[in-house]
Amino acid sequence: MKNIYENLGISEEVLRFGEEILAGLKTRFEEIDENAEYNQLKVISAMQKNRVSAACFASSSGYGYDDLGRDVLEKVYADTFHTEDALMRQQITCGTHALGIALAGNLRPGDELLSPVGRPYDTLEEIIGIQPSVGSLAEYGITYRQVDLKPDGGFDYDAIRAAVNEKTRMATIQRSKGYQSRPSFSVGQIGELIAFLRKIKPELIIMVDNCYGEFTERIEPSDVGADMVVGSLIKNPGGGLAATGGYIAGTKECVERAAYRLTTPGLGKEVGASIEVNRSFFQGFFLAPVVTAAALKGAIFAANIYEKLGFPVIPDSVESRHDIIQAVTLKSPEALIAFCKGIQAGSPVDSYVDPVPGDMPGYDSQVIMAAGAFVQGSSIELSADGPLREPYNVYFQGGLTWPSAKLGILSSLQKLTEAGIVRI
Repeated sequence: MKNIYENLGISEEVLRFGEEILAGLKTRFEEIDENAEYNQLKVISAMQKNRVSAACFASSSGYGYDDLGRDVLEKVYADTFHTEDALMRQQITCGTHALGIALAGNLRPGDELLSPVGRPYDTLEEIIGIQPSVGSLAEYGITYRQVDLKPDGGFDYDAIRAAVNEKTRMATIQRSKGYQSRPSFSVGQIGELIAFLRKIKPELIIMVDNCYGEFTERIEPSDVGADMVVGSLIKNPGGGLAATGGYIAGTKECVERAAYRLTTPGLGKEVGASIEVNRSFFQGFFLAPVVTAAALKGAIFAANIYEKLGFPVIPDSVESRHDIIQAVTLKSPEALIAFCKGIQAGSPVDSYVDPVPGDMPGYDSQVIMAAGAFVQGSSIELSADGPLREPYNVYFQGGLTWPSAKLGILSSLQKLTEAGIVRI
């Protein structure tokens, strides 16, 4: 084992340090495997209930009318998330697109969107109109209001109560931290917030940005009252096999409105050809619980390593996990770049490439991204990224298998030691 790691650029010193950390994680890894088993059985149950067969893997073209596989898979998603309906399409290009569809489909001019959890993820700012953009919700007369979290990361219930008014039509809750230093929210915390919002305004539509969170717990936000849960197939639910796509699962009315926004009024879910993706979408969703478990193990391993070396980490080494993202505060641009170079070097694809900071659409500062992935931008695969701004946080996630995640983390540590930034 030492020899093969050495061939992959990992020194004996770094490997030994990693193995010492790993020795203390056996119990946590067993708990993750138990959750993966539960979620795996949940998916299989939904597939059996909806009579998934080989015929579901066939492709459609053109309009995509009567696409058996597409329609059955949407029922599988709905049953897994315990919702009335689901929209799951390759025509949804990413998680940001899915969120934009859900928002635009369910908000009307004169409505107000409320974020009770502070500023949303960077790429939503132009959709909402926080940053001016052509076609934003603001251009259609939809206003936005937010309530910042308390300094300890908790919900400011008094401010939320004061923010809800007669125009408030929808509340959006971002489960994962995004490019922030706050903790990600558990499904239990989200449920408490939803219950509070319902007491203030029962008819409020509540949407949860579920990106990075699927299958990290045994229940989803839809189990605690969310009207819509929204995510990307090149994150957790695609299982590493989905080459594109996104989903919206929720009430029949909310999903129908989103479908009319995705296609056109009058057509909705009836159109949208699957074009050779049904098999990979089914198989990816089947694998998603165990792939997510591998990513969770990688995140916990990274947290324990970097906390031991004195870097602030969110979540910390012992906290419960509610998404696959691990944030590490590296404190300097040099450390951020070295970390990402290590992740890239430990990847199965493009391992010889050095990532460099650059401008990215939807971000207000340069971003460095390491992603030696089979699917471009797939953050369920081994990847790391972060904006080049203080405090120089890196956001690590993914790893289709636990051994690949382990290699990537050790490789990031190797680059930091070689650069003289850390000492083991």
